Amino acid sequence: MDAVVFDLDGVLVDSEQTWDEVRRAVVAEYAGSWTAGATRAMQGMSTPEWARYLVEKLGAKLTPERIAEVVIDGMVRRYADGPPVLPGAADAVRAIGERYPVAIASSSPPVLIQAFLEATGLTGLVRVALSSEQVAAGKPAPDVYLEAARRLDFAPARCAAVEDTTNGLKAALAAGMTVYAVPNPHFPPDPAVLDRVHAVLHTVADLPRALLA
Repeated sequence: MDAVVFDLDGVLVDSEQTWDEVRRAVVAEYAGSWTAGATRAMQGMSTPEWARYLVEKLGAKLTPERIAEVVIDGMVRRYADGPPVLPGAADAVRAIGERYPVAIASSSPPVLIQAFLEATGLTGLVRVALSSEQVAAGKPAPDVYLEAARRLDFAPARCAAVEDTTNGLKAALAAGMTVYAVPNPHFPPDPAVLDRVHAVLHTVADLPRALLA
Protein backbone atom coordinates (compact mmCIF):
# COMPACT_ATOMS: atom_id res chain seq x y z
CA MET A 1 0.00 0.00 0.00
CA ASP A 2 1.31 3.44 -0.98
CA ALA A 3 -1.37 5.93 0.16
CA VAL A 4 -4.60 6.32 2.14
CA VAL A 5 -7.71 8.16 0.94
CA PHE A 6 -10.32 9.20 3.50
CA ASP A 7 -13.96 10.02 3.03
CA LEU A 8 -14.99 13.01 5.17
CA ASP A 9 -18.66 12.90 6.19
CA GLY A 10 -19.32 10.05 8.60
CA VAL A 11 -15.64 9.01 8.71
CA LEU A 12 -13.84 12.10 9.99
CA VAL A 13 -16.77 14.41 10.70
CA ASP A 14 -20.08 13.44 12.33
CA SER A 15 -22.10 15.28 9.73
CA GLU A 16 -24.34 12.80 7.90
CA GLN A 17 -27.27 13.60 10.20
CA THR A 18 -26.60 17.33 9.87
CA TRP A 19 -26.72 17.13 6.07
CA ASP A 20 -29.98 15.22 6.39
CA GLU A 21 -31.52 17.76 8.76
CA VAL A 22 -30.53 20.75 6.64
CA ARG A 23 -31.76 19.23 3.38
CA ARG A 24 -35.06 18.15 4.96
CA ALA A 25 -35.65 21.65 6.31
CA VAL A 26 -34.91 23.28 2.96
CA VAL A 27 -37.17 20.87 1.05
CA ALA A 28 -40.00 21.53 3.50
CA GLU A 29 -39.47 25.30 3.33
CA TYR A 30 -39.67 25.29 -0.45
CA ALA A 31 -42.79 23.13 -0.83
CA GLY A 32 -41.15 19.79 -1.54
CA SER A 33 -41.94 16.40 -0.01
CA TRP A 34 -39.33 14.13 1.57
CA THR A 35 -39.48 10.43 0.68
CA ALA A 36 -38.40 7.37 2.63
CA GLY A 37 -35.48 6.57 0.33
CA ALA A 38 -34.19 10.11 -0.17
CA THR A 39 -31.50 10.12 2.51
CA ARG A 40 -29.73 6.97 1.32
CA ALA A 41 -30.18 7.91 -2.34
CA MET A 42 -28.27 11.15 -1.87
CA GLN A 43 -25.40 9.81 0.23
CA GLY A 44 -22.29 10.21 -1.89
CA MET A 45 -23.88 12.40 -4.55
CA SER A 46 -21.97 15.47 -5.66
CA THR A 47 -23.49 18.89 -5.00
CA PRO A 48 -24.96 19.26 -8.53
CA GLU A 49 -26.42 15.75 -8.30
CA TRP A 50 -28.16 16.11 -4.93
CA ALA A 51 -29.35 19.61 -5.82
CA ARG A 52 -31.11 18.22 -8.91
CA TYR A 53 -32.52 15.40 -6.78
CA LEU A 54 -34.06 17.85 -4.29
CA VAL A 55 -35.74 19.73 -7.13
CA GLU A 56 -36.61 16.98 -9.61
CA LYS A 57 -37.40 14.09 -7.26
CA LEU A 58 -38.58 15.85 -4.09
CA GLY A 59 -40.26 18.84 -5.72
CA ALA A 60 -38.54 21.75 -3.98
CA LYS A 61 -39.52 24.99 -5.71
CA LEU A 62 -36.06 26.37 -6.43
CA THR A 63 -33.54 25.93 -9.19
CA PRO A 64 -30.84 23.32 -8.52
CA GLU A 65 -28.23 26.07 -8.44
CA ARG A 66 -30.13 28.07 -5.84
CA ILE A 67 -31.06 25.12 -3.64
CA ALA A 68 -27.40 24.09 -3.54
CA GLU A 69 -26.51 27.56 -2.27
CA VAL A 70 -29.24 27.46 0.39
CA VAL A 71 -28.26 24.03 1.70
CA ILE A 72 -24.52 24.75 1.74
CA ASP A 73 -25.15 28.08 3.49
CA GLY A 74 -27.10 26.12 6.11
CA MET A 75 -24.20 23.71 6.56
CA VAL A 76 -21.70 26.56 6.85
CA ARG A 77 -23.84 28.06 9.63
CA ARG A 78 -23.87 24.69 11.42
CA TYR A 79 -20.07 24.66 11.14
CA ALA A 80 -19.75 28.18 12.55
CA ASP A 81 -18.22 26.90 15.79
CA GLY A 82 -16.15 24.30 13.94
CA PRO A 83 -17.10 21.04 12.22
CA PRO A 84 -18.18 18.13 14.44
CA VAL A 85 -14.93 16.18 14.19
CA LEU A 86 -15.32 12.57 15.29
CA PRO A 87 -13.32 11.45 18.35
CA GLY A 88 -9.85 10.31 17.34
CA ALA A 89 -10.30 11.27 13.68
CA ALA A 90 -7.66 13.98 13.44
CA ASP A 91 -5.16 11.89 15.41
CA ALA A 92 -5.81 8.93 13.12
CA VAL A 93 -5.07 11.03 10.04
CA ARG A 94 -1.89 12.36 11.65
CA ALA A 95 -0.68 8.89 12.65
CA ILE A 96 -1.26 7.50 9.18
CA GLY A 97 0.17 10.63 7.55
CA GLU A 98 3.48 9.95 9.29
CA ARG A 99 3.83 6.79 7.21
CA TYR A 100 1.77 7.34 4.06
CA PRO A 101 0.60 10.17 1.81
CA VAL A 102 -3.02 10.91 2.66
CA ALA A 103 -5.93 12.43 0.74
CA ILE A 104 -9.58 13.30 1.29
CA ALA A 105 -12.10 12.32 -1.37
CA SER A 106 -15.46 13.68 -0.27
CA SER A 107 -18.92 14.52 -1.51
CA SER A 108 -18.82 17.68 0.59
CA PRO A 109 -18.19 20.99 -1.20
CA PRO A 110 -14.66 22.42 -0.98
CA VAL A 111 -15.68 25.06 1.59
CA LEU A 112 -16.61 22.35 4.14
CA ILE A 113 -13.56 20.23 3.41
CA GLN A 114 -11.40 23.30 4.02
CA ALA A 115 -13.25 24.02 7.26
CA PHE A 116 -12.32 20.56 8.53
CA LEU A 117 -8.68 20.91 7.51
CA GLU A 118 -8.33 24.30 9.17
CA ALA A 119 -10.13 23.25 12.36
CA THR A 120 -7.88 20.20 12.78
CA GLY A 121 -4.61 21.73 11.59
CA LEU A 122 -4.33 19.07 8.87
CA THR A 123 -4.02 21.40 5.88
CA GLY A 124 -0.30 20.78 5.43
CA LEU A 125 -0.53 17.03 5.99
CA VAL A 126 -3.37 16.17 3.60
CA ARG A 127 -1.75 16.23 0.16
CA VAL A 128 -4.97 16.11 -1.85
CA ALA A 129 -8.38 17.42 -0.72
CA LEU A 130 -10.91 16.64 -3.42
CA SER A 131 -14.66 17.21 -3.69
CA SER A 132 -16.85 15.19 -6.01
CA GLU A 133 -17.95 18.58 -7.39
CA GLN A 134 -14.56 18.53 -9.13
CA VAL A 135 -15.12 15.27 -11.04
CA ALA A 136 -17.70 14.02 -13.52
CA ALA A 137 -19.86 11.96 -11.14
CA GLY A 138 -20.35 11.55 -7.43
CA LYS A 139 -20.36 8.32 -5.43
CA PRO A 140 -21.18 5.45 -6.05
CA ALA A 141 -19.21 6.22 -9.23
CA PRO A 142 -15.48 5.81 -8.55
CA ASP A 143 -14.47 9.15 -10.12
CA VAL A 144 -13.48 11.02 -6.96
CA TYR A 145 -11.32 8.12 -5.75
CA LEU A 146 -9.67 7.63 -9.12
CA GLU A 147 -8.86 11.35 -9.34
CA ALA A 148 -7.50 11.39 -5.79
CA ALA A 149 -5.16 8.51 -6.66
CA ARG A 150 -4.11 10.28 -9.85
CA ARG A 151 -3.29 13.48 -7.95
CA LEU A 152 -1.35 11.49 -5.37
CA ASP A 153 0.48 9.84 -8.29
CA PHE A 154 -0.27 6.30 -7.16
CA ALA A 155 -2.20 3.49 -8.82
CA PRO A 156 -5.65 3.05 -7.21
CA ALA A 157 -4.82 -0.58 -6.48
CA ARG A 158 -1.96 0.65 -4.27
CA CYS A 159 -4.28 2.88 -2.20
CA ALA A 160 -6.48 2.18 0.79
CA ALA A 161 -9.84 3.94 1.12
CA VAL A 162 -11.84 4.59 4.30
CA GLU A 163 -15.62 4.83 3.94
CA ASP A 164 -18.84 4.56 5.93
CA THR A 165 -21.93 4.41 3.68
CA THR A 166 -23.11 2.05 0.97
CA ASN A 167 -22.51 4.46 -1.91
CA GLY A 168 -19.10 5.46 -0.60
CA LEU A 169 -18.04 1.85 -0.19
CA LYS A 170 -19.26 1.07 -3.71
CA ALA A 171 -17.24 3.98 -5.09
CA ALA A 172 -14.01 2.93 -3.39
CA LEU A 173 -14.49 -0.71 -4.40
CA ALA A 174 -15.19 0.29 -8.00
CA ALA A 175 -11.95 2.29 -7.98
CA GLY A 176 -10.08 -0.90 -7.13
CA MET A 177 -8.81 0.28 -3.75
CA THR A 178 -8.38 -1.74 -0.57
CA VAL A 179 -11.42 -0.62 1.40
CA TYR A 180 -11.74 -0.20 5.15
CA ALA A 181 -15.31 0.32 6.34
CA VAL A 182 -16.27 2.36 9.40
CA PRO A 183 -20.05 1.77 9.28
CA ASN A 184 -22.22 4.77 10.10
CA PRO A 185 -24.50 3.70 12.98
CA HIS A 186 -27.24 6.08 11.85
CA PHE A 187 -27.18 4.90 8.22
CA PRO A 188 -25.77 1.34 8.25
CA PRO A 189 -24.34 0.21 4.90
CA ASP A 190 -25.77 -2.63 2.85
CA PRO A 191 -24.47 -5.91 4.36
CA ALA A 192 -23.82 -7.30 0.88
CA VAL A 193 -21.51 -4.38 0.14
CA LEU A 194 -19.91 -4.58 3.57
CA ASP A 195 -19.02 -8.23 2.87
CA ARG A 196 -16.77 -7.06 0.00
CA VAL A 197 -14.47 -4.77 1.99
CA HIS A 198 -11.05 -5.64 3.36
CA ALA A 199 -11.87 -4.89 7.00
CA VAL A 200 -14.68 -3.46 9.12
CA LEU A 201 -13.66 -1.13 11.95
CA HIS A 202 -15.63 0.16 14.92
CA THR A 203 -14.30 3.72 14.66
CA VAL A 204 -11.78 5.62 12.56
CA ALA A 205 -9.54 5.72 15.64
CA ASP A 206 -8.95 1.99 15.06
CA LEU A 207 -7.54 2.60 11.59
CA PRO A 208 -3.87 3.32 12.39
CA ARG A 209 -3.57 0.01 14.26
CA ALA A 210 -5.25 -1.85 11.40
CA LEU A 211 -3.13 -0.24 8.70
CA LEU A 212 0.19 -0.25 10.50
CA ALA A 213 -0.05 -3.69 12.07
